[in-house]
Amino acid sequence: MTPPTPRPVPHPDVLDMPDMNEVVGRDDLLLVTLDTLRYDVAAELAAAGRIPHLARRLPGGVWEKRHAPGSFTYASHQAMFAGFLPTPAAPGPHPRLFAARFAGSETTAGRTYVFDTPDLVSGLAAAGYRTVCIGGVGFFNKQGALGGVLPGMFQESHWEPEFGVASPTSFEAQLARAERIVSELPVGRRLFLFLNISALHQPNWFHLHGASREAGDTRATHAAALEYVDRHIGRLFAAMSSRRRCFAVVCSDHGTAYGDDGYTGHRLGHEAVWTVPYAHFFLEPSV
Repeated sequence: MTPPTPRPVPHPDVLDMPDMNEVVGRDDLLLVTLDTLRYDVAAELAAAGRIPHLARRLPGGVWEKRHAPGSFTYASHQAMFAGFLPTPAAPGPHPRLFAARFAGSETTAGRTYVFDTPDLVSGLAAAGYRTVCIGGVGFFNKQGALGGVLPGMFQESHWEPEFGVASPTSFEAQLARAERIVSELPVGRRLFLFLNISALHQPNWFHLHGASREAGDTRATHAAALEYVDRHIGRLFAAMSSRRRCFAVVCSDHGTAYGDDGYTGHRLGHEAVWTVPYAHFFLEPSV
């Protein structure tokens, strides 16, 4: 007698993963990239109670440790917009939330939302979503051909100097635009909002009291920038849950080095660059 073929055991990630085929079309969607945020800094601040507004949204109050799909903004966002969000930092394969239809994909599971367009943004537009980008760092500034590639994927995109890395109040300016976008969109229209937060990116020295331009950016000023974002991010979550339930992904696109092993910056293969914080969660509609 031929023994029965063993049934495949679902990967643990599948059991914890929402069915994105139910989410897409029902909920609004939010993707936030905390540009350049290091995993170790994010984890330390969450554990120390220094980012309470973010921590209360994180599953279990902690960031998930993941590997970035790229070592700098442009490469990482091209991958994420194709469905390759940061990968869990453990042996896989790991099923993905979103994936383009691709024969032989080992990370497309039953709960994965599969799109037939070249990228997630156009896939969600085809599913009836209004796709909106609020840019931050220079790859979203639309001031040259390269700066128009990523925001050009969206039906609507926004960038102003006040959103950029040189502004000490960049996130507040971005939030005001996000709140306006949400308030002006017809209630019946689903929204996919992408927001690239530039505050963590250098220069960030001005977020720490007592720091100076001459002394430059440090791991401490990087942490202070995350605290600045945390003080205001509740406004974004409130806006995105004001119409209906929202599924949110909050993560870094890559980290950055502050003298680690002699390295500074990113677009290089150091652990501080490749390891990033990640979380996804639902924002329940406000009453």
